[in-house]
Amino acid sequence: MRTCEVAIIGLGLMGSSALHSLVRRGVDVLGFDPLAAGESRGSSHGSCRVYRRFNFESDAYTDLSDKAFAGWRALESISGRTILKPSRVLEAGPPGSQMVADSRAAATRKGAVTGPTNGAEANAAFPAFHLPEGWDVVVQESGGILMAEAAMLAFREGADGQIVRAEAQMQRTRAGIRIATPNEEVMAEKVIVAAGPWIAPFIPGLERHLKVTRQAVGWFTPAKPESVRYGEFPVFIVEGGRGLVCGFPDFEGRGVKAARHDHGPVAGADEWHPPATDRELEAVGATLTEFVPGAAGAIADRDVCLYTNTLKADVRTDNGNEFIIDRLPEDPRVIVASPCSGHGAKFASAIGSMLADLALEPKLPALPAFRLDRFSQFVPPFQRLTNKHH
Repeated sequence: MRTCEVAIIGLGLMGSSALHSLVRRGVDVLGFDPLAAGESRGSSHGSCRVYRRFNFESDAYTDLSDKAFAGWRALESISGRTILKPSRVLEAGPPGSQMVADSRAAATRKGAVTGPTNGAEANAAFPAFHLPEGWDVVVQESGGILMAEAAMLAFREGADGQIVRAEAQMQRTRAGIRIATPNEEVMAEKVIVAAGPWIAPFIPGLERHLKVTRQAVGWFTPAKPESVRYGEFPVFIVEGGRGLVCGFPDFEGRGVKAARHDHGPVAGADEWHPPATDRELEAVGATLTEFVPGAAGAIADRDVCLYTNTLKADVRTDNGNEFIIDRLPEDPRVIVASPCSGHGAKFASAIGSMLADLALEPKLPALPAFRLDRFSQFVPPFQRLTNKHH
Protein backbone atom coordinates (compact mmCIF):
# COMPACT_ATOMS: atom_id res chain seq x y z
CA MET A 1 0.00 0.00 0.00
CA ARG A 2 1.32 3.43 -0.97
CA THR A 3 1.54 6.08 1.72
CA CYS A 4 1.59 9.87 1.66
CA GLU A 5 1.66 12.70 4.13
CA VAL A 6 -1.39 14.50 2.68
CA ALA A 7 -4.08 13.28 0.28
CA ILE A 8 -6.43 15.66 -1.53
CA ILE A 9 -9.82 14.44 -2.72
CA GLY A 10 -11.06 16.73 -5.48
CA LEU A 11 -8.79 18.77 -7.74
CA GLY A 12 -10.92 21.68 -8.83
CA LEU A 13 -9.52 25.14 -8.23
CA MET A 14 -9.39 24.68 -4.44
CA GLY A 15 -7.88 21.21 -4.42
CA SER A 16 -5.43 22.04 -7.20
CA SER A 17 -4.36 25.18 -5.36
CA ALA A 18 -3.74 23.16 -2.20
CA LEU A 19 -1.78 20.61 -4.25
CA HIS A 20 0.35 23.39 -5.72
CA SER A 21 1.05 24.88 -2.30
CA LEU A 22 2.01 21.52 -0.78
CA VAL A 23 4.19 20.48 -3.73
CA ARG A 24 6.11 23.76 -3.50
CA ARG A 25 6.72 23.07 0.20
CA GLY A 26 8.17 19.66 -0.58
CA VAL A 27 5.32 17.72 1.03
CA ASP A 28 4.61 14.10 0.05
CA VAL A 29 1.12 14.72 -1.38
CA LEU A 30 -1.26 12.88 -3.72
CA GLY A 31 -4.35 14.37 -5.37
CA PHE A 32 -7.35 12.30 -6.47
CA ASP A 33 -9.95 13.30 -9.06
CA PRO A 34 -11.63 11.32 -11.86
CA LEU A 35 -12.07 14.50 -13.93
CA ALA A 36 -9.43 16.11 -16.14
CA ALA A 37 -8.73 19.81 -15.72
CA GLY A 38 -11.40 21.80 -17.54
CA GLU A 39 -13.81 18.87 -17.96
CA SER A 40 -17.39 20.09 -18.29
CA ARG A 41 -18.49 18.63 -14.95
CA GLY A 42 -17.11 20.11 -11.77
CA SER A 43 -17.61 23.52 -10.19
CA SER A 44 -14.31 24.87 -11.55
CA HIS A 45 -14.84 24.15 -15.23
CA GLY A 46 -14.99 26.91 -17.82
CA SER A 47 -12.56 29.59 -18.84
CA CYS A 48 -13.29 32.46 -16.45
CA ARG A 49 -14.61 33.74 -13.15
CA VAL A 50 -15.06 37.26 -11.73
CA TYR A 51 -12.35 38.61 -9.43
CA ARG A 52 -13.65 41.32 -7.09
CA ARG A 53 -11.23 42.86 -4.64
CA PHE A 54 -14.07 44.42 -2.65
CA ASN A 55 -16.99 42.15 -1.83
CA PHE A 56 -20.50 42.91 -0.60
CA GLU A 57 -21.05 39.41 0.83
CA SER A 58 -18.74 39.48 3.86
CA ASP A 59 -16.24 41.68 5.68
CA ALA A 60 -14.00 38.60 5.89
CA TYR A 61 -13.47 38.63 2.14
CA THR A 62 -11.45 41.79 1.55
CA ASP A 63 -8.28 40.63 3.32
CA LEU A 64 -8.75 37.21 1.73
CA SER A 65 -9.10 38.88 -1.67
CA ASP A 66 -5.86 40.82 -1.16
CA LYS A 67 -4.01 37.58 -0.32
CA ALA A 68 -5.56 35.92 -3.34
CA PHE A 69 -4.44 38.78 -5.59
CA ALA A 70 -0.85 38.31 -4.44
CA GLY A 71 -1.25 34.57 -5.01
CA TRP A 72 -2.53 35.00 -8.58
CA ARG A 73 0.34 37.30 -9.45
CA ALA A 74 2.82 34.80 -7.97
CA LEU A 75 1.23 32.00 -10.01
CA GLU A 76 1.56 34.09 -13.17
CA SER A 77 5.24 34.64 -12.41
CA ILE A 78 5.86 30.93 -11.77
CA SER A 79 3.86 29.60 -14.73
CA GLY A 80 4.30 32.30 -17.37
CA ARG A 81 0.54 32.20 -17.95
CA THR A 82 -1.96 35.03 -17.86
CA ILE A 83 -4.13 34.22 -14.86
CA LEU A 84 -5.76 37.51 -13.85
CA LYS A 85 -6.79 39.96 -16.57
CA PRO A 86 -7.34 43.44 -15.05
CA SER A 87 -10.86 44.79 -15.41
CA ARG A 88 -13.03 47.35 -13.72
CA VAL A 89 -16.04 45.92 -11.89
CA LEU A 90 -19.30 47.90 -11.90
CA GLU A 91 -22.11 47.10 -9.48
CA ALA A 92 -25.49 48.78 -9.83
CA GLY A 93 -28.86 48.64 -8.15
CA PRO A 94 -31.91 50.72 -7.22
CA PRO A 95 -31.51 53.60 -4.76
CA GLY A 96 -30.59 52.20 -1.36
CA SER A 97 -29.17 48.96 -2.83
CA GLN A 98 -27.50 47.05 0.01
CA MET A 99 -25.19 45.31 -2.45
CA VAL A 100 -23.81 48.61 -3.75
CA ALA A 101 -23.60 50.12 -0.25
CA ASP A 102 -21.67 47.15 1.12
CA SER A 103 -19.25 47.09 -1.83
CA ARG A 104 -18.70 50.83 -1.54
CA ALA A 105 -18.06 50.49 2.21
CA ALA A 106 -15.47 47.74 1.62
CA ALA A 107 -13.74 49.83 -1.06
CA THR A 108 -13.86 52.97 1.06
CA ARG A 109 -12.03 51.20 3.89
CA LYS A 110 -9.18 50.64 1.43
CA GLY A 111 -9.40 54.15 -0.01
CA ALA A 112 -10.30 52.85 -3.44
CA VAL A 113 -13.63 54.40 -4.46
CA THR A 114 -13.47 55.77 -8.03
CA GLY A 115 -15.63 56.26 -11.08
CA PRO A 116 -19.38 56.67 -11.57
CA THR A 117 -21.65 56.75 -8.52
CA ASN A 118 -25.07 56.78 -10.22
CA GLY A 119 -26.81 55.44 -13.29
CA ALA A 120 -26.46 58.62 -15.35
CA GLU A 121 -22.70 58.72 -14.83
CA ALA A 122 -22.36 55.00 -15.58
CA ASN A 123 -24.30 55.32 -18.84
CA ALA A 124 -22.05 58.19 -19.93
CA ALA A 125 -18.86 56.30 -19.04
CA PHE A 126 -19.96 52.95 -20.51
CA PRO A 127 -22.40 53.37 -23.44
CA ALA A 128 -23.48 49.70 -23.35
CA PHE A 129 -25.51 50.47 -20.20
CA HIS A 130 -28.95 52.03 -19.95
CA LEU A 131 -29.37 52.18 -16.17
CA PRO A 132 -32.02 54.32 -14.50
CA GLU A 133 -30.29 57.64 -13.89
CA GLY A 134 -30.93 57.63 -10.14
CA TRP A 135 -29.61 54.13 -9.49
CA ASP A 136 -26.73 53.60 -7.08
CA VAL A 137 -23.46 52.57 -8.70
CA VAL A 138 -19.99 51.70 -7.45
CA VAL A 139 -16.97 50.96 -9.63
CA GLN A 140 -13.81 49.28 -8.44
CA GLU A 141 -10.73 49.69 -10.60
CA SER A 142 -8.82 46.77 -9.07
CA GLY A 143 -11.07 43.91 -10.20
CA GLY A 144 -10.38 41.43 -12.93
CA ILE A 145 -11.22 38.35 -14.95
CA LEU A 146 -9.81 35.20 -13.39
CA MET A 147 -8.79 32.75 -16.10
CA ALA A 148 -10.01 29.73 -14.17
CA GLU A 149 -8.94 26.92 -16.49
CA ALA A 150 -5.50 28.47 -17.01
CA ALA A 151 -5.15 28.78 -13.22
CA MET A 152 -6.07 25.15 -12.67
CA LEU A 153 -3.54 23.99 -15.27
CA ALA A 154 -0.88 26.23 -13.71
CA PHE A 155 -1.59 24.82 -10.25
CA ARG A 156 -1.11 21.28 -11.57
CA GLU A 157 2.09 21.92 -13.52
CA GLY A 158 4.97 19.92 -12.14
CA ALA A 159 2.65 17.66 -10.15
CA ASP A 160 1.66 15.10 -12.83
CA GLY A 161 3.22 12.25 -10.86
CA GLN A 162 1.18 13.21 -7.82
CA ILE A 163 -2.24 13.22 -9.50
CA VAL A 164 -4.37 10.07 -9.55
CA ARG A 165 -7.15 10.18 -12.18
CA ALA A 166 -9.65 8.07 -10.27
CA GLU A 167 -12.68 8.33 -8.05
CA ALA A 168 -11.68 7.97 -4.40
CA GLN A 169 -13.37 6.76 -1.24
CA MET A 170 -12.16 7.64 2.26
CA GLN A 171 -12.07 5.62 5.48
CA ARG A 172 -10.73 6.95 8.76
CA THR A 173 -8.67 4.40 10.70
CA ARG A 174 -6.39 4.60 13.72
CA ALA A 175 -3.37 4.10 11.50
CA GLY A 176 -4.33 6.88 9.09
CA ILE A 177 -6.85 7.84 6.41
CA ARG A 178 -7.32 5.04 3.89
CA ILE A 179 -7.99 6.33 0.38
CA ALA A 180 -9.39 3.66 -1.93
CA THR A 181 -9.69 3.90 -5.74
CA PRO A 182 -10.80 1.13 -8.12
CA ASN A 183 -7.13 0.24 -8.65
CA GLU A 184 -5.28 0.83 -5.39
CA GLU A 185 -5.35 1.86 -1.76
CA VAL A 186 -3.27 4.67 -0.23
CA MET A 187 -2.75 5.42 3.45
CA ALA A 188 -2.51 9.15 4.20
CA GLU A 189 -1.65 10.94 7.43
CA LYS A 190 -4.01 13.83 6.60
CA VAL A 191 -6.66 14.40 3.95
CA ILE A 192 -8.10 17.56 2.43
CA VAL A 193 -11.63 16.99 1.11
CA ALA A 194 -12.35 19.51 -1.65
CA ALA A 195 -14.91 17.56 -3.64
CA GLY A 196 -17.24 20.39 -4.65
CA PRO A 197 -20.89 19.33 -4.93
CA TRP A 198 -19.83 15.75 -4.13
CA ILE A 199 -18.40 16.69 -0.71
CA ALA A 200 -21.30 15.69 1.57
CA PRO A 201 -20.84 11.87 1.42
CA PHE A 202 -17.28 12.24 2.72
CA ILE A 203 -18.31 14.17 5.85
CA PRO A 204 -21.18 12.54 7.82
CA GLY A 205 -23.82 15.07 8.80
CA LEU A 206 -22.66 17.77 6.39
CA GLU A 207 -25.39 17.25 3.80
CA ARG A 208 -28.07 18.86 5.99
CA HIS A 209 -26.05 22.11 6.05
CA LEU A 210 -25.45 22.39 2.29
CA LYS A 211 -27.55 23.27 -0.74
CA VAL A 212 -26.48 22.57 -4.32
CA THR A 213 -28.16 24.69 -7.01
CA ARG A 214 -28.10 24.63 -10.79
CA GLN A 215 -26.94 27.89 -12.39
CA ALA A 216 -27.59 28.64 -16.07
CA VAL A 217 -24.88 30.54 -17.98
CA GLY A 218 -25.20 32.09 -21.44
CA TRP A 219 -23.03 33.89 -23.99
CA PHE A 220 -24.98 36.63 -25.75
CA THR A 221 -24.16 38.08 -29.17
CA PRO A 222 -23.87 41.80 -28.37
CA ALA A 223 -26.09 44.29 -30.18
CA LYS A 224 -23.22 46.83 -30.09
CA PRO A 225 -19.94 44.88 -30.10
CA GLU A 226 -17.82 48.02 -29.92
CA SER A 227 -19.45 48.97 -26.60
CA VAL A 228 -18.59 45.73 -24.78
CA ARG A 229 -14.95 45.27 -25.73
CA TYR A 230 -12.47 44.22 -23.07
CA GLY A 231 -10.68 47.21 -21.60
CA GLU A 232 -13.57 49.57 -22.34
CA PHE A 233 -16.51 47.71 -20.78
CA PRO A 234 -16.38 46.43 -17.18
CA VAL A 235 -17.33 43.22 -15.50
CA PHE A 236 -20.77 44.01 -14.06
CA ILE A 237 -23.33 42.95 -11.47
CA VAL A 238 -26.81 44.44 -11.91
CA GLU A 239 -29.51 44.11 -9.27
CA GLY A 240 -32.69 44.33 -11.28
CA GLY A 241 -36.23 43.11 -10.76
CA ARG A 242 -35.26 39.65 -12.01
CA GLY A 243 -32.47 39.17 -9.48
CA LEU A 244 -28.71 39.69 -9.60
CA VAL A 245 -27.16 39.25 -13.03
CA CYS A 246 -23.41 39.31 -13.52
CA GLY A 247 -21.49 39.47 -16.79
CA PHE A 248 -18.17 39.93 -18.54
CA PRO A 249 -16.91 42.06 -21.41
CA ASP A 250 -16.49 40.19 -24.68
CA PHE A 251 -12.85 39.34 -24.06
CA GLU A 252 -12.81 35.96 -25.85
CA GLY A 253 -14.77 36.82 -29.01
CA ARG A 254 -17.59 34.52 -27.86
CA GLY A 255 -19.98 37.27 -26.83
CA VAL A 256 -20.92 38.61 -23.40
CA LYS A 257 -20.96 35.86 -20.80
CA ALA A 258 -23.78 36.47 -18.28
CA ALA A 259 -25.67 34.55 -15.62
CA ARG A 260 -27.89 35.03 -12.63
CA HIS A 261 -25.90 35.24 -9.42
CA ASP A 262 -28.97 34.33 -7.38
CA HIS A 263 -29.54 30.70 -6.57
CA GLY A 264 -31.18 28.52 -9.19
CA PRO A 265 -33.21 25.37 -8.53
CA VAL A 266 -31.89 22.84 -6.02
CA ALA A 267 -29.99 20.11 -7.82
CA GLY A 268 -28.07 16.93 -7.23
CA ALA A 269 -24.29 16.81 -7.59
CA ASP A 270 -24.54 15.12 -11.00
CA GLU A 271 -27.29 17.28 -12.51
CA TRP A 272 -25.18 19.06 -15.13
CA HIS A 273 -27.54 18.17 -17.97
CA PRO A 274 -29.48 19.15 -19.96
CA PRO A 275 -27.65 22.30 -21.13
CA ALA A 276 -29.07 25.62 -19.97
CA THR A 277 -32.43 26.16 -21.62
CA ASP A 278 -33.87 29.33 -23.16
CA ARG A 279 -36.32 29.47 -20.27
CA GLU A 280 -33.52 29.29 -17.69
CA LEU A 281 -31.70 32.14 -19.45
CA GLU A 282 -34.82 34.24 -20.04
CA ALA A 283 -34.29 36.44 -16.95
CA VAL A 284 -30.64 37.02 -17.90
CA GLY A 285 -31.51 38.05 -21.45
CA ALA A 286 -34.33 40.31 -20.26
CA THR A 287 -32.03 42.01 -17.73
CA LEU A 288 -29.46 42.69 -20.44
CA THR A 289 -32.14 44.07 -22.76
CA GLU A 290 -33.42 46.40 -20.04
CA PHE A 291 -30.19 47.58 -18.41
CA VAL A 292 -27.27 46.60 -20.68
CA PRO A 293 -28.73 46.80 -24.21
CA GLY A 294 -25.31 47.01 -25.86
CA ALA A 295 -24.65 43.48 -24.57
CA ALA A 296 -28.08 42.04 -25.38
CA GLY A 297 -28.66 39.69 -28.27
CA ALA A 298 -29.18 36.10 -29.31
CA ILE A 299 -27.75 33.29 -27.20
CA ALA A 300 -24.55 32.11 -28.87
CA ASP A 301 -23.54 29.45 -26.35
CA ARG A 302 -24.68 28.10 -23.00
CA ASP A 303 -23.43 26.16 -20.00
CA VAL A 304 -24.40 25.02 -16.49
CA CYS A 305 -22.53 25.56 -13.22
CA LEU A 306 -23.38 24.19 -9.79
CA TYR A 307 -23.19 26.33 -6.65
CA THR A 308 -22.63 24.54 -3.33
CA ASN A 309 -23.68 26.82 -0.49
CA THR A 310 -23.99 26.50 3.25
CA LEU A 311 -27.37 27.03 4.83
CA LYS A 312 -27.72 29.44 7.74
CA ALA A 313 -25.63 28.52 10.78
CA ASP A 314 -27.32 28.00 14.14
CA VAL A 315 -24.51 28.60 16.68
CA ARG A 316 -22.80 31.73 15.46
CA THR A 317 -25.52 32.96 13.15
CA ASP A 318 -24.74 33.97 9.61
CA ASN A 319 -26.82 34.35 6.47
CA GLY A 320 -25.61 31.15 4.87
CA ASN A 321 -24.17 31.01 1.35
CA GLU A 322 -20.74 30.69 2.91
CA PHE A 323 -17.56 28.62 2.89
CA ILE A 324 -16.33 25.82 5.12
CA ILE A 325 -12.55 25.79 5.56
CA ASP A 326 -11.77 23.88 8.75
CA ARG A 327 -10.55 20.69 10.34
CA LEU A 328 -13.24 18.15 11.21
CA PRO A 329 -13.73 18.66 14.98
CA GLU A 330 -14.10 14.93 15.67
CA ASP A 331 -11.00 14.07 13.61
CA PRO A 332 -8.61 16.95 12.88
CA ARG A 333 -6.72 14.79 10.40
CA VAL A 334 -9.56 15.64 7.96
CA ILE A 335 -9.63 19.16 6.53
CA VAL A 336 -12.96 20.17 4.99
CA ALA A 337 -12.90 22.60 2.06
CA SER A 338 -16.25 23.67 0.65
CA PRO A 339 -15.69 27.14 -0.82
CA CYS A 340 -17.43 26.49 -4.13
CA SER A 341 -20.40 28.73 -3.47
CA GLY A 342 -20.40 30.92 -6.57
CA HIS A 343 -17.98 33.48 -5.15
CA GLY A 344 -15.14 31.25 -3.99
CA ALA A 345 -13.12 30.84 -7.18
CA LYS A 346 -11.48 34.27 -6.96
CA PHE A 347 -10.01 33.33 -3.57
CA ALA A 348 -8.61 29.95 -4.62
CA SER A 349 -4.93 30.94 -4.56
CA ALA A 350 -5.28 32.07 -0.93
CA ILE A 351 -7.57 29.23 0.13
CA GLY A 352 -5.19 26.59 -1.22
CA SER A 353 -2.41 28.03 0.93
CA MET A 354 -4.77 28.09 3.94
CA LEU A 355 -5.64 24.43 3.41
CA ALA A 356 -1.97 23.50 3.23
CA ASP A 357 -1.35 25.43 6.47
CA LEU A 358 -4.21 23.62 8.24
CA ALA A 359 -2.83 20.26 7.12
CA LEU A 360 0.75 20.97 8.20
CA GLU A 361 0.33 23.13 11.33
CA PRO A 362 -1.83 21.27 13.90
CA LYS A 363 -2.17 24.24 16.26
CA LEU A 364 -3.12 26.78 13.59
CA PRO A 365 -6.76 27.83 14.11
CA ALA A 366 -9.17 28.08 11.20
CA LEU A 367 -10.63 31.49 10.42
CA PRO A 368 -13.78 31.97 12.55
CA ALA A 369 -16.00 32.95 9.60
CA PHE A 370 -15.38 29.59 7.91
CA ARG A 371 -15.35 27.17 10.85
CA LEU A 372 -17.50 24.06 11.07
CA ASP A 373 -18.48 24.65 14.69
CA ARG A 374 -20.82 27.44 13.69
CA PHE A 375 -23.18 24.50 13.08
CA SER A 376 -24.33 22.85 16.33
CA GLN A 377 -23.85 19.38 14.88
CA PHE A 378 -20.09 20.00 14.63
CA VAL A 379 -19.54 21.61 18.05
CA PRO A 380 -17.17 19.34 20.03
CA PRO A 381 -18.74 17.84 23.21
CA PHE A 382 -16.43 19.75 25.60
CA GLN A 383 -17.35 23.02 23.83
CA ARG A 384 -21.06 22.25 24.14
CA LEU A 385 -20.67 21.92 27.91
CA THR A 386 -18.77 25.21 28.06
CA ASN A 387 -21.42 26.96 25.98
CA LYS A 388 -24.18 25.52 28.15
CA HIS A 389 -22.60 26.81 31.36
CA HIS A 390 -22.18 30.25 29.85
